[in-house]
Amino acid sequence: MAEAVTICECFARDGLQHEDLPLSTETKIALIDLFALAGFPRIEATSYSHPDRVPAFRDASAVLGGIGRPAGIHFKATCPNLRAVQRALDDDEAGHGATELSLLVSATESHTNRNLRTTREKQWETVAEMAHAARGRFRLVGVVSMALGCPFEGAVDPGRVVEDVARFRDLGAELVTIGDTVGYASPRTVRELFGRLLREVPGIAPVAHFHDTRGSGLANSLAALEIGCLHFDTAMGGVGGHPVGIVYGEGFTGNVATEDLVNLFEAEGASTGIDLDALMLASRRCEAALGRELRSMVARSGFGPLPGRQAA
Repeated sequence: MAEAVTICECFARDGLQHEDLPLSTETKIALIDLFALAGFPRIEATSYSHPDRVPAFRDASAVLGGIGRPAGIHFKATCPNLRAVQRALDDDEAGHGATELSLLVSATESHTNRNLRTTREKQWETVAEMAHAARGRFRLVGVVSMALGCPFEGAVDPGRVVEDVARFRDLGAELVTIGDTVGYASPRTVRELFGRLLREVPGIAPVAHFHDTRGSGLANSLAALEIGCLHFDTAMGGVGGHPVGIVYGEGFTGNVATEDLVNLFEAEGASTGIDLDALMLASRRCEAALGRELRSMVARSGFGPLPGRQAA
């Protein structure tokens, strides 16, 4: 396995949405700069969520205006509605915009109603308006949540997810995040879904976004890699998942820990392009910022005997 993979570091958005106390703008900027220094080619920097509903990201514009901009790195912002896209456009006009915007749908009607307070078809209409407004100014990233199972409807038809990914492609998205939102996936279901996406929807790259709710995040990531997926979302220390107050995640909902995934992939011969020393520095700074040990095993034990590197 000699493929190069792209890891998007999601601590600053999907990670922090799960925290009770928001970090300062200065701390967020410093951490994002460390992620860039470590060599992540994609970094999820913030969200344009309504500041009263998600106060953790009320500083979205300030964060994007304060981070460094090394060449070749994409900085992503989440946009839940058309107003959010307009804010992204305003920041872009001001010279400190994101380079990627992510647009969200859910694979099930029940979750769409509970989470977005609308129907799937109406949400798709909204997403089409958002994509039209943003196209040509940003790289568009589709997001399909509940793609591998829903707490309200159970198993999700892979064909529906394939159709959703094709709709995102037709709207101009280059990437689509496949969200295992409540951690129901297994390596078998991952291979089935990602195999179909890679075969049936050319022209758009699937991004594996697994939550480690049931401890299968690394196994599912390896299954996606082996079937041909080359894009992955992770978060330092395995933080994040659902926003604070969401209760349908059935307990711990964190993301796959970046440190652990990098260790696994590098050991399997898949190049991540990440500077391991800088990665561990960023890992320690994330723990210091949140004031606790996080859930990365590698943060505790160090890297294994990776190619070209001795074990710590």
